[in-house]
Amino acid sequence: MTTRESRARDEIARSVVGRERELTLVLAAVAAGRDVVLEGPPGTSKSTMLRAITEHWGVPFVLVEGNAELTPARLVGHHNPARVLQEDYSPDNFVPGPLVEAMRTGGFLYIEELNRAPEDTLNVLLGAMAERAVTVPRVGTMRAEQTFRVLASMNPFDNVGTARISDSVYDRWNRLAVGYQSDVEESDIVARRTGCTDRGLVDDGVALTRATRAHPELRRGSSVRGAIDLVAIAMELERISPEGERPPLMLDAALLALSARIGVDEASDATPEQVITEIWENHFFSVPGGQRRVRTA
Repeated sequence: MTTRESRARDEIARSVVGRERELTLVLAAVAAGRDVVLEGPPGTSKSTMLRAITEHWGVPFVLVEGNAELTPARLVGHHNPARVLQEDYSPDNFVPGPLVEAMRTGGFLYIEELNRAPEDTLNVLLGAMAERAVTVPRVGTMRAEQTFRVLASMNPFDNVGTARISDSVYDRWNRLAVGYQSDVEESDIVARRTGCTDRGLVDDGVALTRATRAHPELRRGSSVRGAIDLVAIAMELERISPEGERPPLMLDAALLALSARIGVDEASDATPEQVITEIWENHFFSVPGGQRRVRTA
């Protein structure tokens, strides 16, 4: 990596906690004119990295959610029906979709949950990626600016409502697997996002959240977003009840912040509340040797 590229990476890295290796790889791929799919659980700084790169480059970041409603027409664009009735079809009454918008402006088109998009939409996308152009009936061929890139994310741990990505689709992408960050990095993220200066509170929130990812009765644990909300709520609860003990306060905050973000295994009879309470008890009251541990604010 040249000195110029190193400076660019270091400048972009100021907006991202950790992720030095991943940031270097994504930056190298997009600088080489390549498209990238980031595969990993939610809340792992995928979009944060891409936004930081586009801000550094000074190009738009065009976000679109992959789902069954992302038809080819919604991706590419459509003619304004009211103006068509008055003026007939013309390039002037064409309303660009996110793909055309990103191509025209040389921005990054970022598709969240790529594997939720319909197959015919992916075919249109692959054509635009291959040709760096798209042809719209009654409008013409639109060619992408040099900085146009197509990036996407997929969550390999969630198969509900998703489709299998074919080999021909994978063949168009460079793939980067992105896992959860370390506990130290997640604590830094939570402290930055919440403004919390109480490191003990932050570490407790991160520990409770990370424990959901390894619990045997959960098929899905919470991302760092759960820890962010948990700590933010706990801060407010401590402000409201400054004399209260921290453990009960953290349980209430955890139940509120995490219960919707975890998925209990189908074979388990436990409820999300029971699992979170068990994690809370293990964190605050269970230590080697069986001694009870209690933390207060």
